Amino acid sequence: MLISTKGRYALRMLVDLAEHQNDGYVALKDIAKRQGISKKYLEQIVPLLNKSDILRTNRGFNGGYRLAKSPDKYTVGDILRITEGSLSPVACLENDPIQCERSSQCVTLPVWKGLYRVINEYLDGITLQDMLDQQRELYANDYTI
Repeated sequence: MLISTKGRYALRMLVDLAEHQNDGYVALKDIAKRQGISKKYLEQIVPLLNKSDILRTNRGFNGGYRLAKSPDKYTVGDILRITEGSLSPVACLENDPIQCERSSQCVTLPVWKGLYRVINEYLDGITLQDMLDQQRELYANDYTI
């Protein structure tokens, strides 16, 4: 499984919005500048996130984007499923029930199922808030005398 640039940038964008949630609506150009991501690329990601009701949008002078819910309500798994479509390590697990004609005798299927379970449990166990807390903890311990 390889997470695309779209998935990685969407996650960075949402972490940025979570970090600036008290600033009201945040302009895409500000996110792009802070994250070192092309504004044009972010403009391609926004429709996916809007369609999934992750973002609130405000047009006009003080327009921009903000999270629809608090950062602790969004998991990395949810975000990556929106941008990637699936977190499945193999194509045969993308449909439920499994539609592969070999699934009943496939000796490797339990391995892929186990990997898929671990991926989902791990990514669904991390929220945007967890990422912010981890970042704050990292910077809190970064001091020099």
